[in-house]
Amino acid sequence: MDNNLSRRGVLTAGGVLLAGLTMGLSACAQEDSLAKQAKAGDNKNYVAGDGSVTEFAKADRAAPVALKGTLFNGQSIKPEDLQGKVTVLNFWFAACAPCRIEAPQLEALHQDFKDQGVQFFGVNLRDEKATAEAFDKTFNITYPSFNDKDGAVLLSVSGIVPPGAVPTTLVLDKEGKVASRVLGEIEKSTLKALITSAVAE
Repeated sequence: MDNNLSRRGVLTAGGVLLAGLTMGLSACAQEDSLAKQAKAGDNKNYVAGDGSVTEFAKADRAAPVALKGTLFNGQSIKPEDLQGKVTVLNFWFAACAPCRIEAPQLEALHQDFKDQGVQFFGVNLRDEKATAEAFDKTFNITYPSFNDKDGAVLLSVSGIVPPGAVPTTLVLDKEGKVASRVLGEIEKSTLKALITSAVAE
């Protein structure tokens, strides 16, 4: 009887230990939050970033972004339009809840920095012109947005902006290279610091 009890105790302890090891292994193999959301199938139609901020040292930056696209106002933007100015690109669409939350902060930063030659562009990934304009009117957005339903602007930053990760905000340096990236909703003070750093270069 005593032997059975002690053997059962050892088996139970072994089972707990095995379960612990299994949980530990599965934790190591966990997917990142973007991959999880992409597979979740919750019909929100976008992958929300986690707010993580990545800064790229000047020596480590990739080639200038070969950005070509057309704004909702009909103006075409080419890579040379990014030269000599810090540029902020914000990827958004109207039904994205975090995009609505951060919109007033982006406009405030646009007002703060426009006299320093910083240009802001929205990159709208799925809305018709009327929807995009209604969003701008609601949030008093004064900077223009690309009509990027064809994905041309998104393609120009492929590998930097995960497909479907909205909102994402990029700060491009004066050479048109990506200096920093925010995946998900911005913190105004953080983005302000990133822009300030790019302007000072």
